[in-house]
Amino acid sequence: MMPEKLKTELQSRVAHAVTSREAAVDVMKELQRHYGWFTDEAVGEAAELLGLTELQVEELATFYEMIYRRPVGKRVIHVCDSISCWAVGGETMLAHVGRRLGVEPGETTGDGIFTLLPCCCLGNCGEGPTMMVGDTLYGRLTADSIDEILARERGGIT
Repeated sequence: MMPEKLKTELQSRVAHAVTSREAAVDVMKELQRHYGWFTDEAVGEAAELLGLTELQVEELATFYEMIYRRPVGKRVIHVCDSISCWAVGGETMLAHVGRRLGVEPGETTGDGIFTLLPCCCLGNCGEGPTMMVGDTLYGRLTADSIDEILARERGGIT
């Protein structure tokens, strides 16, 4: 259940938007942050806040790669697999992250810390290959830099 403070804040954001759909991604991301992923309960709460049907919210949620409709780890790692990153070794970097974590793309580590997901574009094409951990973007990846990033991210988990 969404806390009253969060509900009030989200209602305010929706009220200040030109249309409720304009606020939809923001509402979904905040509910996802609260629950850890965008649960079925959150779909219903978002629909109520936005004045949309649950089906409309579900359609929006499944369109956006960074809205998670199933449980994910504490840190989600998106590795860009666009043509720009692929051309400079993105596929190799995705495989390296998977080996280091012991997971395949789409899986979560056994300790629940990391979920590895390919992403169609992170908008950092000039700095490829690129990955994002949580909200932090990392470019010009190498096997060594990935190992350092993973160690730092694992150490920052509370």
